[in-house]
Amino acid sequence: MSHRTAALPASGTDNMAEGINYRRVAIIGVGLIGGSLARALKRAGCRAEIIGYGRNHLNLQRAVELGVIDRFETSVALAIEGADMVVVAVPVGAIGDMLGEVALNLDPEAVVTDVGSAKAGVINDARSALGAKLPSFVPGHPIAGTEKRGVEASSAALFEGHAVLLTPIAETRPLAVARVRAMWEATGARVIEMDAARHDQILAATSHLPHMLAYTLVDTLARMDESDAIFQFAAGGFRDFTRIASSDPTMWRDICLANGEAIVAVIEQFQTHLASVADAVRQRDGDKLMALFARAKAVRDRVIKNNQGGSK
Repeated sequence: MSHRTAALPASGTDNMAEGINYRRVAIIGVGLIGGSLARALKRAGCRAEIIGYGRNHLNLQRAVELGVIDRFETSVALAIEGADMVVVAVPVGAIGDMLGEVALNLDPEAVVTDVGSAKAGVINDARSALGAKLPSFVPGHPIAGTEKRGVEASSAALFEGHAVLLTPIAETRPLAVARVRAMWEATGARVIEMDAARHDQILAATSHLPHMLAYTLVDTLARMDESDAIFQFAAGGFRDFTRIASSDPTMWRDICLANGEAIVAVIEQFQTHLASVADAVRQRDGDKLMALFARAKAVRDRVIKNNQGGSK
């Protein structure tokens, strides 16, 4: 059964944003990322019908009420019927199975992409799930998000100025890459192509490790005898550092399992440096501590200035 609020636009209608003249876009998983993509495409002038798929009827109905999607389906086959762009925005651990369902009903000329934050595993799953339709698959990952979840947290501006990493494989059709690139550029994102292995190593260091540290710090403090007092007097620094520990635990469990090798490697490297810091504190080596803190401050200030125009 279809659930719609708007009639299907005629095929071939003009779009304000060049390259996003889709007839129908299917968003598989209408949460923070999927919902934000739908909002951003609408804002960019994409006049395609945007269909949402999910298992939570109330969440999907809310997405329609908010104007995020035009209608929804609780069947993958019906959701992607006639779609020329299919975006799989489910947790990384569920992408493989979802691609298997998508492959059964995908239109021959349709393009499929995902938003998973670990690419090597997703690509392996895609090879098994998509078969002859693999050339239509463009692995992707928008480097944007918040610790919040659900369609209520979605925003049309979520991807503005942020990178979207595409990791196409040898079999991927260039036209498919071009169409996915155009879609993300229409949201205001910067699109960068790279190898999947390099992607996983970089994200392990810049995203996955920080989440592991935030979760582990909160859990460590919670286990201390004075935990009540510790949290009572926790100030802004604690809130800033541990904000991402409010992220979805299921999602981050799946990311750890999907990118385990790279995550373990960067954790071990961090452990070595942290042990060196502990040794400097133990030995009251102020010069070593000062050098580390000054070096880290200079690097962070430069990175923030380059990436965000000087804002912190």
